[in-house]
Amino acid sequence: MILIKDLKHHEGESVTLKGWLYNKRSSGKVKFLIMRDGTGLVQLIVFKGNVTPEVFETADSLGRETSFEITGNVKKEERAIGGYEVDVADLKVISESHDYPITPKEHGTEFLMDHRHLWLRSKRQWAIMRIRHRIVKAIRDFFDERDFTLFDPPIITPNAVEGTSTLFETEYFDLGSAYLTQSGQLYAEAGAMALNKVYTFGPTFRAEKSKTRRHLTEFWMVEPEVAFYDLNDDMDLAEEFLEYIVQSVLKDRAEELKILERDTSKLELVKRPFPRISYTEAVEILHKNGVDFEWGEDFGAPDETIISNQFDRPVMVHRYPAAVKAFYMKRDPENEKLALAVDVLAPEGYGEIIGGSQREDELDKLLERIKEHNLPKQYFEWYLDLRRYGSVPHAGFGLGLERTVTWICGIDHLRETIPFPRMIYRNTP
Repeated sequence: MILIKDLKHHEGESVTLKGWLYNKRSSGKVKFLIMRDGTGLVQLIVFKGNVTPEVFETADSLGRETSFEITGNVKKEERAIGGYEVDVADLKVISESHDYPITPKEHGTEFLMDHRHLWLRSKRQWAIMRIRHRIVKAIRDFFDERDFTLFDPPIITPNAVEGTSTLFETEYFDLGSAYLTQSGQLYAEAGAMALNKVYTFGPTFRAEKSKTRRHLTEFWMVEPEVAFYDLNDDMDLAEEFLEYIVQSVLKDRAEELKILERDTSKLELVKRPFPRISYTEAVEILHKNGVDFEWGEDFGAPDETIISNQFDRPVMVHRYPAAVKAFYMKRDPENEKLALAVDVLAPEGYGEIIGGSQREDELDKLLERIKEHNLPKQYFEWYLDLRRYGSVPHAGFGLGLERTVTWICGIDHLRETIPFPRMIYRNTP
């Protein structure tokens, strides 16, 4: 048995394929079957004169998503899916499928989400999952090649990272409340003090009651953290990282991007250097575009779209008002009202995909921030120890995997970028 993706290596040979019926059509004495096997699609030609009557009849009766096995000869055919097709000599059913609920007709989103376990078999969803996998590989390759150490933070935590209003709470034996993590960043800081360059990569959870196309309650984040980095180092790393991811997908997932009808010319522009503007300059862009925006507020999705539309590649917005940023972000020594923070906004209206900062490395100032944010100091004693014992400047960022997949694929909603999305109104299947 071989895989469909490897047919190009077997032209003129007799092969055995196993897969599922994706589609079929008939033309008199010829049946055209489209098989999928998870690695690709191929057209199978069942000619009445080349097979037994039983095989021909079986080919005619196959229901969509029936699993089956064929043996046949591979031939090059530029007009066929994948450039090859197979003349069938024999066909055997493995397991029949009848009345498959997802048909070529238009289905509503709720119906498709209710059948997500089957919707994943469609060509579009296949392409998205393949691109997601390539992005994950690019993320790991990028950091591994640069001598970062993967550092796994806990998913169950005793405290919030970024505010207490968006936490999933649970009772933890006799110790009281515990929470599903919002971020691995605080633990990554501990890792950086031990290993210099680390990255965390795993699921995170936000109990944010948002119904926008940019929000999931369970999503994946990758978060590098580096000792002796300042904000400029952080921005250099972020732009190198994004360029690496996008160019890797363009190189290795051209077929999948074509299935999604993605305009790859826009992705080809994602190369360093990225434009860097201050928060104040971003506010000026909004004013020039007729937006009544008050300095000191955080940007909403429409604001991010207007700002990013001024550029042909991701734009880095830095030095936000400290009041709208997290307690652990270091203040700008030239202006205490500003945080040494950066958000990277994707072009084409896809919004923030990276948020990062230089961290506050001075113990007294971090204690002030914890008090200002009314956070329980006792839960942060371990975090404060990082400033008590050999503190150094350090910085990092977080990249949302699903937002990145959404942008690179050029699709509308995050729900298609993760196998089984969790949103405020859905936790099934």
